[in-house]
Amino acid sequence: MNRYRALLKVIEVGSYTKAAEILGYTQPALSQMIASLEKETSIRFLYRSRYGIRLTPEGERLLPAIQKTVQQYEELHRMEKEIKGLDSGIVRIGTVSSISCHWLPSIIQKFWETYPHVRLVLHQGDYNSICEWVRNGTVDLGFANPAAVKGLEAQILGFDPFVAVLPANHTLAGKTSVSLQELKDEPYLLQEEGNYNEPLEAFRSAGISPNIRLRVHDDYSILSMVEQGLGYSLLAKLVLRKTAYHVAPIPVEEPIVRTMALITKEKRSLSFAAKTFMQYILDMTYFSNEEEYK
Repeated sequence: MNRYRALLKVIEVGSYTKAAEILGYTQPALSQMIASLEKETSIRFLYRSRYGIRLTPEGERLLPAIQKTVQQYEELHRMEKEIKGLDSGIVRIGTVSSISCHWLPSIIQKFWETYPHVRLVLHQGDYNSICEWVRNGTVDLGFANPAAVKGLEAQILGFDPFVAVLPANHTLAGKTSVSLQELKDEPYLLQEEGNYNEPLEAFRSAGISPNIRLRVHDDYSILSMVEQGLGYSLLAKLVLRKTAYHVAPIPVEEPIVRTMALITKEKRSLSFAAKTFMQYILDMTYFSNEEEYK
């Protein structure tokens, strides 16, 4: 097959010397490959004229079949590599803690039932770090709010509402809902998510400055602090799934919604293992539809 590929390259560039340089052969070696092919098939494919290298009539007739054969051969090798990738591939994922804790485990379990040899590596961070990891190739794909994403491909997965999380004995804990105005003077434990933060955007839109007491990166540390009465927080509903903290989650009157997207640098450049895992994510999405929050 390498001889046919060499023949096509000579035809493409019109020169044995240029074709040899491109393919990494010496010119005599490439010439010998073509001569060997012509001898084996008893067909002369090329001849030299004063206009350069030209196809013989026989070569012109066989060229479409040769091109198709080489394309099919290369496609076969591509598929072989993809299959091997699902036997020994690695997929690196950038994720926020709530997703890695409450949503990804079921996806990973389902994926490994079919592809048990693919390694999955999770990098936990915030929107900023996840986007940067995708850009520099540290991870293949990641989760972030598309409002925090620049220069990357983002496919929206769905929407997750925020709730106010208060100490269980707080004076507002018995209410059916709470407004941002009611919360503005309360000590706020802010979850850091990088340059873009959904609750801060909501406060800004309402013209309210929250009383930020602490900035904390980990949402589960925040829950522990709220439980101890250090303040309240605004957290995505997914964070509260299967938690045993003694806190009071209350809906917020002004809808605050986390839009979650799957981000990649360039989807077409992903490995077959990464594309396959990505499809599992899309098929098993947890998030709600935007219409619920309009």
